[in-house]
Amino acid sequence: MFGTGKPWLKVYEGHVEAETEIFDGSLHDFFRMAAEDHRGKTALTFYGTTFEFERLQALVEKMAGSLAASGVGKGDRVALMLPNCPQYVIGFFATIRLGAIVTQLNPMYVEREIEYILADSGAETMVVYKDMYPRVKNVLPTTNLKNVIVVDFAGEPEGLDLGHRSFGDFLAADAPPAPQVPIDPAEDVAALQYTGGTTGVSKGAMLTHRNLVANVRQALDMFIDDPAAFSNNQKIMGILPMFHIFGLTCVMLFGIKQGLDQLLLPKFDPQEVMDLVKENHPVMFSGVPTMYMALNSSGADLLEYGFGNVRTYNSGGSALPIPLKRSFEEKVGRPLFEGYGLSEASPVTHFNPPFAGEAREGSIGVPVPSTDARVVDVASGEREMPVGEPGELIIKGPQVMKGYLNMPEETADTLRDGWLYTGDMARMDEDGYFFIVDRKKDMILASGYNVYPREIEEVLFEHPDVSEAVAVGVPDDYRGESVKAFVVRRSGSTVTETEILAFCLERLAPYKAPKELEFRLELPKSTVGKLLRRVLAEEARAGIDAGTRIDPEPGTIPPAPPA
Repeated sequence: MFGTGKPWLKVYEGHVEAETEIFDGSLHDFFRMAAEDHRGKTALTFYGTTFEFERLQALVEKMAGSLAASGVGKGDRVALMLPNCPQYVIGFFATIRLGAIVTQLNPMYVEREIEYILADSGAETMVVYKDMYPRVKNVLPTTNLKNVIVVDFAGEPEGLDLGHRSFGDFLAADAPPAPQVPIDPAEDVAALQYTGGTTGVSKGAMLTHRNLVANVRQALDMFIDDPAAFSNNQKIMGILPMFHIFGLTCVMLFGIKQGLDQLLLPKFDPQEVMDLVKENHPVMFSGVPTMYMALNSSGADLLEYGFGNVRTYNSGGSALPIPLKRSFEEKVGRPLFEGYGLSEASPVTHFNPPFAGEAREGSIGVPVPSTDARVVDVASGEREMPVGEPGELIIKGPQVMKGYLNMPEETADTLRDGWLYTGDMARMDEDGYFFIVDRKKDMILASGYNVYPREIEEVLFEHPDVSEAVAVGVPDDYRGESVKAFVVRRSGSTVTETEILAFCLERLAPYKAPKELEFRLELPKSTVGKLLRRVLAEEARAGIDAGTRIDPEPGTIPPAPPA
């Protein structure tokens, strides 16, 4: 269908093979073998409590037995609605031990979102943190839930409905050992990873055991320049939410495979993170751009907290602004590597490998081993674009999902002849490095020209008074669409709308430059720190008044709160 050229293979030479060796077993086999290989090592640390691999494996087996005794079997869905904690790890591996399917739920979901995912997945068992339990109780009448298990870090949760059990009681139940279950790694689904819902209805990406096992291997090949530095009881930061695919694969499963002590935090707090780094000396730190932004703007001397000793910094989840990358690297004296992935690909497809020397700014890197990638025309999706020209990024590899649950049409549109159509606009340079231009859906059509929000945002981030920025398209009677920017100013800044618009006009073609700008006190974000562009675009197009969320310009009167 497409050409065979893979210029990125030159980057691999002397470091990794073009085709990586993928473990031919289930995720349970993956965990069991890791527990045996790393016996005596610490797997998890949670607020001072440690879990060695032997203990973790015993707890997983106990939980699997209790789940089986409560009726959970192969193919059943077990919903996990937990922040990062040992109970999440135990619940995850106990579920896949039975050949059941983990259904990932963000703990910040509201009742409508919980209800939708439980209905779509058909989950009958749920493990939920106590703070989210009231929301789950409210939707019970419309779900198929039969078993609800409640986690409380402080002890035994109170106020449970009849039949609902605490995690401790459930784990302590006198249940027979879990049965052995045959699993086909290539066909059997291990996890339902729901897309974030930031661009419409959430879709359940069906990730097989092989998808996830393969992606861990691919990440290992690319993340690590020296495998010996990632062993011997080394520690990594566990701050990326495990209910998010980035945290699941690139922290939890990655750490289990390598025998690394994962320093778990249920919620990102810059000071807690800095203290954890100072006390524990982790070798790897994976985060989303807003995490790096928060640390960068904290005012703390990150070197005093030991950030200069972290071997590898990884960023993903959304585009990493170049000024942020430069500033963070300058403060810690270490490179910050950017990659790319999506829920439908388990998630990693591209990465700037540390062994390739200095990463290319603004690039998501090269495809990971055993992965093919192409840039094709948007109209047909069948014509490969020349080097340097933008088009839709498509991907093929062992990490690509089986399909969307209950959505055959969407699956057929997204998966074509084994290729995953990402919906992201990208270009490739002559060396095989890829650059994300923007989301296809986010592209702005102004005066007949394609305008990519990321390009505008990069310019906005160059302004010294801009802390956060998002550009969206708004209806324009003359141009079709024009650009509106939402900006959060740095603390103490008095920069005006006129000054920033003029700054952009000096650096962008007139049709690309924002015609409107609105200062905000903060921008809407998902719970993993991803800026919610869609929310701002909908507000802008509907002319919704932001009220007290607006940051007034100096000398103006802030809007009154609603009556």
